[in-house]
Amino acid sequence: MDLATLLGIIGSFGFIVMAMLLGGSLDMFIDTTSILIVFGGSLFVVMMKYNLGQFFGAVKIAMKAFIYKSDTPEELIAKAVEMADAARKGGFLALEEAEISNAFMQKGVDMLVDGHDADVVRASLSSDIRLTAARHEVGAGIFKQFGDVAPAMGMIGTLIGLVAMLSNMDDPKSIGPAMAVALLTTLYGAMIANMVCLPICDKLKLRAAEEKLNKSLILDAVLGIQDGQNPRIIEALLRNYLPESKRSDGSAGKGDS
Repeated sequence: MDLATLLGIIGSFGFIVMAMLLGGSLDMFIDTTSILIVFGGSLFVVMMKYNLGQFFGAVKIAMKAFIYKSDTPEELIAKAVEMADAARKGGFLALEEAEISNAFMQKGVDMLVDGHDADVVRASLSSDIRLTAARHEVGAGIFKQFGDVAPAMGMIGTLIGLVAMLSNMDDPKSIGPAMAVALLTTLYGAMIANMVCLPICDKLKLRAAEEKLNKSLILDAVLGIQDGQNPRIIEALLRNYLPESKRSDGSAGKGDS
């Protein structure tokens, strides 16, 4: 569970609801017409921009903003050095029984065990990285579109409310509900965009960047093992993926500094 995402969304909505309660009651901030305009309108406008598979798949992708566990670069480096050492001592077949939790690393190791050429391994793993990044880009893009469309639908709702209000100026009882639609649609659009969709979009971009970094690290590790490089050299190479402050923590880094 990503506590930053969870605490962020709970905290932001909590303070907004608290402000609403201090200003009166929640009932005055709930309007069915405004909900239909903003939520329904945004939903179908964004659906137009993608195919149904991509659109409905966004729900699953959004869960990565809340529930996500990935290997740290340090863990991947340690595993890569362990496998490099095993490969130097017993050949690639010694990796066949290795316990590897990372699916991408397992894929690369399987290709080594099967005896594929370096060019084939590089092409296959690079293609995986590229296609995964493309899928993540689509997922984040859907929430970016929601962030753009929701305020626009709020503005459309505001215009609808103003037209309804100005068309019934001779009926004072109709002015209040029309004005409520005009203001609440803007509020709903701003909340959807800035408190839900855009933060999720940014978090998904962060997840995609983390995964691309890890997979690029694994690609270099697998190619280094295939090339028969010394485990210490592989470790030193892979530590370039770490922040500078952490690069000297390993034995290889200390030896090179």
